[in-house]
Amino acid sequence: MQTVKINTVKSNPDNPRLIKDDKFKKLVTSLKEFPEMATVRPIVVNTDMVVLGGNMRLKAMKEAGWKDVPIEIVDWSEDKQREFIVKDNVGFGEWNWDDLANEWNAEDLESWGLDVWQPEEEPSYEDLIGEDKNKPATLKITFTSPEQLQKAEIDIQEILDRKYEGSYFSVSAGEI
Repeated sequence: MQTVKINTVKSNPDNPRLIKDDKFKKLVTSLKEFPEMATVRPIVVNTDMVVLGGNMRLKAMKEAGWKDVPIEIVDWSEDKQREFIVKDNVGFGEWNWDDLANEWNAEDLESWGLDVWQPEEEPSYEDLIGEDKNKPATLKITFTSPEQLQKAEIDIQEILDRKYEGSYFSVSAGEI
Protein backbone atom coordinates (compact mmCIF):
# COMPACT_ATOMS: atom_id res chain seq x y z
CA MET A 1 0.00 0.00 0.00
CA GLN A 2 1.11 3.55 -0.67
CA THR A 3 -0.30 7.03 -0.32
CA VAL A 4 -0.59 9.36 -3.31
CA LYS A 5 -2.09 12.76 -4.09
CA ILE A 6 -5.81 12.29 -4.56
CA ASN A 7 -5.85 14.04 -7.94
CA THR A 8 -3.52 11.37 -9.40
CA VAL A 9 -6.22 8.71 -8.97
CA LYS A 10 -8.83 8.52 -11.73
CA SER A 11 -12.45 7.52 -11.16
CA ASN A 12 -13.56 4.57 -13.24
CA PRO A 13 -16.22 5.67 -15.74
CA ASP A 14 -17.23 2.02 -16.26
CA ASN A 15 -17.95 1.29 -12.60
CA PRO A 16 -21.48 -0.17 -12.41
CA ARG A 17 -21.96 0.79 -8.75
CA LEU A 18 -23.91 3.89 -7.73
CA ILE A 19 -24.46 5.55 -4.41
CA LYS A 20 -27.50 7.71 -3.74
CA ASP A 21 -27.48 11.09 -2.02
CA ASP A 22 -28.27 10.00 1.54
CA LYS A 23 -25.86 7.06 1.52
CA PHE A 24 -23.18 9.21 -0.10
CA LYS A 25 -23.52 11.81 2.67
CA LYS A 26 -23.21 9.03 5.26
CA LEU A 27 -20.08 7.73 3.53
CA VAL A 28 -18.53 11.22 3.55
CA THR A 29 -19.36 11.56 7.25
CA SER A 30 -17.92 8.11 7.99
CA LEU A 31 -14.65 8.98 6.30
CA LYS A 32 -14.44 12.25 8.22
CA GLU A 33 -15.20 10.62 11.56
CA PHE A 34 -13.25 7.39 11.02
CA PRO A 35 -10.46 8.06 8.48
CA GLU A 36 -8.50 5.04 9.70
CA MET A 37 -10.89 2.88 7.67
CA ALA A 38 -9.15 3.97 4.49
CA THR A 39 -5.74 2.73 5.63
CA VAL A 40 -7.01 -0.81 6.12
CA ARG A 41 -9.17 -0.71 3.01
CA PRO A 42 -7.24 1.30 0.42
CA ILE A 43 -8.52 2.25 -3.02
CA VAL A 44 -7.53 -0.45 -5.52
CA VAL A 45 -6.20 0.96 -8.81
CA ASN A 46 -4.65 -0.46 -11.95
CA THR A 47 -1.27 0.63 -13.30
CA ASP A 48 -2.96 3.55 -15.11
CA MET A 49 -4.24 4.76 -11.69
CA VAL A 50 -7.88 4.02 -12.63
CA VAL A 51 -10.02 2.83 -9.72
CA LEU A 52 -11.01 -0.83 -9.71
CA GLY A 53 -12.29 -0.91 -6.14
CA GLY A 54 -13.39 2.09 -4.11
CA ASN A 55 -14.84 4.44 -6.71
CA MET A 56 -17.48 5.76 -4.31
CA ARG A 57 -14.99 6.01 -1.45
CA LEU A 58 -12.70 8.07 -3.69
CA LYS A 59 -15.59 10.37 -4.57
CA ALA A 60 -16.46 10.70 -0.87
CA MET A 61 -12.82 11.37 0.06
CA LYS A 62 -12.73 14.21 -2.46
CA GLU A 63 -15.98 15.58 -1.03
CA ALA A 64 -14.53 15.32 2.48
CA GLY A 65 -11.51 17.39 1.41
CA TRP A 66 -8.84 14.70 1.50
CA LYS A 67 -5.58 15.65 -0.21
CA ASP A 68 -3.93 12.22 -0.15
CA VAL A 69 -5.41 8.76 -0.57
CA PRO A 70 -4.13 5.29 0.32
CA ILE A 71 -4.02 3.00 -2.71
CA GLU A 72 -3.09 -0.52 -3.69
CA ILE A 73 -1.83 -0.86 -7.28
CA VAL A 74 -2.52 -4.11 -9.11
CA ASP A 75 -1.21 -5.23 -12.48
CA TRP A 76 -3.95 -7.52 -13.75
CA SER A 77 -5.30 -8.48 -17.16
CA GLU A 78 -8.32 -6.57 -18.47
CA ASP A 79 -10.56 -9.59 -17.78
CA LYS A 80 -9.37 -9.89 -14.19
CA GLN A 81 -9.87 -6.14 -13.66
CA ARG A 82 -13.46 -6.35 -14.92
CA GLU A 83 -14.11 -9.38 -12.71
CA PHE A 84 -12.71 -7.57 -9.67
CA ILE A 85 -14.89 -4.48 -10.29
CA VAL A 86 -18.01 -6.60 -10.02
CA LYS A 87 -16.87 -8.95 -7.27
CA ASP A 88 -15.67 -6.06 -5.12
CA ASN A 89 -19.16 -4.57 -5.25
CA VAL A 90 -21.20 -7.72 -4.76
CA GLY A 91 -22.63 -8.04 -1.28
CA PHE A 92 -22.06 -11.67 -0.36
CA GLY A 93 -24.06 -13.08 2.52
CA GLU A 94 -26.99 -11.62 4.36
CA TRP A 95 -27.47 -9.71 7.57
CA ASN A 96 -28.73 -11.49 10.65
CA TRP A 97 -31.46 -8.94 11.36
CA ASP A 98 -32.30 -10.46 14.76
CA ASP A 99 -28.71 -10.02 15.95
CA LEU A 100 -28.58 -6.49 14.56
CA ALA A 101 -31.87 -5.57 16.24
CA ASN A 102 -30.87 -7.05 19.59
CA GLU A 103 -27.14 -6.36 19.78
CA TRP A 104 -26.65 -3.11 17.87
CA ASN A 105 -28.03 0.39 18.15
CA ALA A 106 -30.35 1.02 15.19
CA GLU A 107 -29.42 4.71 15.03
CA ASP A 108 -25.71 3.83 14.84
CA LEU A 109 -26.34 1.28 12.10
CA GLU A 110 -28.39 3.81 10.14
CA SER A 111 -25.73 6.50 10.52
CA TRP A 112 -23.08 4.03 9.31
CA GLY A 113 -25.03 3.50 6.09
CA LEU A 114 -27.06 0.35 6.77
CA ASP A 115 -30.72 0.61 5.81
CA VAL A 116 -32.61 -0.25 8.99
CA TRP A 117 -36.38 -0.17 8.84
CA GLN A 118 -37.84 1.79 11.67
CA PRO A 119 -41.54 2.58 11.53
CA GLU A 120 -42.32 6.27 11.71
CA GLU A 121 -45.64 5.39 13.23
CA GLU A 122 -47.24 2.26 14.59
CA PRO A 123 -47.83 -0.21 11.76
CA SER A 124 -51.43 -1.01 10.91
CA TYR A 125 -51.65 -4.72 11.61
CA GLU A 126 -55.34 -4.54 10.73
CA ASP A 127 -54.30 -4.02 7.09
CA LEU A 128 -51.83 -6.91 7.22
CA ILE A 129 -54.35 -9.47 8.45
CA GLY A 130 -56.43 -10.98 5.64
CA GLU A 131 -60.21 -11.36 5.55
CA ASP A 132 -60.34 -15.15 5.12
CA LYS A 133 -60.04 -16.80 8.52
CA ASN A 134 -59.78 -20.24 6.89
CA LYS A 135 -56.63 -19.28 5.01
CA PRO A 136 -53.47 -19.62 7.13
CA ALA A 137 -51.22 -16.61 7.17
CA THR A 138 -47.76 -15.89 8.42
CA LEU A 139 -46.61 -12.35 8.99
CA LYS A 140 -42.88 -11.75 9.02
CA ILE A 141 -42.01 -8.47 10.66
CA THR A 142 -38.61 -7.39 11.97
CA PHE A 143 -38.67 -5.37 15.17
CA THR A 144 -35.91 -3.26 16.63
CA SER A 145 -36.72 -3.85 20.29
CA PRO A 146 -38.29 -6.55 22.50
CA GLU A 147 -40.83 -3.99 23.70
CA GLN A 148 -41.96 -3.28 20.14
CA LEU A 149 -42.32 -7.02 19.51
CA GLN A 150 -44.33 -7.58 22.69
CA LYS A 151 -46.71 -4.72 21.88
CA ALA A 152 -47.17 -6.04 18.33
CA GLU A 153 -48.07 -9.52 19.61
CA ILE A 154 -50.74 -8.05 21.89
CA ASP A 155 -52.11 -5.74 19.19
CA ILE A 156 -52.33 -8.53 16.61
CA GLN A 157 -54.00 -10.93 19.05
CA GLU A 158 -56.61 -8.27 19.92
CA ILE A 159 -57.35 -7.67 16.22
CA LEU A 160 -57.73 -11.40 15.58
CA ASP A 161 -60.01 -11.83 18.59
CA ARG A 162 -62.19 -8.91 17.47
CA LYS A 163 -62.21 -9.76 13.78
CA TYR A 164 -62.83 -13.49 14.14
CA GLU A 165 -64.80 -13.73 17.39
CA GLY A 166 -65.20 -17.30 18.54
CA SER A 167 -62.29 -18.59 16.45
CA TYR A 168 -58.98 -19.72 17.83
CA PHE A 169 -55.82 -17.98 16.73
CA SER A 170 -52.44 -17.73 18.32
CA VAL A 171 -49.78 -15.17 17.90
CA SER A 172 -46.20 -16.12 18.59
CA ALA A 173 -42.83 -14.66 17.90
CA GLY A 174 -39.82 -16.56 16.83
CA GLU A 175 -36.61 -16.41 14.89
CA ILE A 176 -36.68 -17.00 11.19
